[in-house]
Amino acid sequence: MLDRIISKLRQESFLTTPISIVINPVYIIRSGLLRVIKRFAPEMRGDILDFGCGSKPYESLFVNANTYVGVDIESSGHDHKDSKVDYYYDGSRLPVPDQSYDGVVSFEVFEHIFNIEQVLAEIHRVLRPNGRLLLSVPFAWDEHEIPYDYARYTSFGIAHILKCNGFKVVESVKTTTYVLAIFQMFVAYVYQHLLPRGGFVGRILRIIVVFPLNLLALLSNAILPKRYEYYCNNVIVAEKL
Repeated sequence: MLDRIISKLRQESFLTTPISIVINPVYIIRSGLLRVIKRFAPEMRGDILDFGCGSKPYESLFVNANTYVGVDIESSGHDHKDSKVDYYYDGSRLPVPDQSYDGVVSFEVFEHIFNIEQVLAEIHRVLRPNGRLLLSVPFAWDEHEIPYDYARYTSFGIAHILKCNGFKVVESVKTTTYVLAIFQMFVAYVYQHLLPRGGFVGRILRIIVVFPLNLLALLSNAILPKRYEYYCNNVIVAEKL
């Protein structure tokens, strides 16, 4: 029973539902990501490589994939206790032949890559002709998986890097509004630095504080003008040239 609850909470962390509004301090950023990834995932067909896969949280969304393989690097800012890695690589060359995949997906990984041109060259190499890359990168978020956090990309910056490395940007989406991004950073600050972590009291306070703040964020976003100069994430669809 406890294992099922823990599994459900872990799933809610990425595949958000209305319950997440009550309990999830990263509901805003994760629900924005889910909405956009869910939109593009069915367009990814054939053999799919999840680059920096971790626990493969979005695998179930790729309903038109024939195969879904995960690769990750062993030395990272998090352990791999809950990971679903099919194989590890050395951070330099992917151990697969040229043109092995129809699509590559990578979620919240590129900010942890220092040698981004080398990695993009490898992704380009393993993609088949006209293969697609679906990736997300944070814009407004704190440093994480320290010390392996190297960059933040504007929508223009990530598009430029992709164009310089053999990809054509097909579509680019910002996952949240200005207002939602501000609220998400505030909720994360309160949760990480003001609330006690763990224990019964911590869990109760989490609900008491997180739920009204998430709700206020959604109500404010519905009322205030929509602006997108500040936002949580970029989601990019690019095609191999």
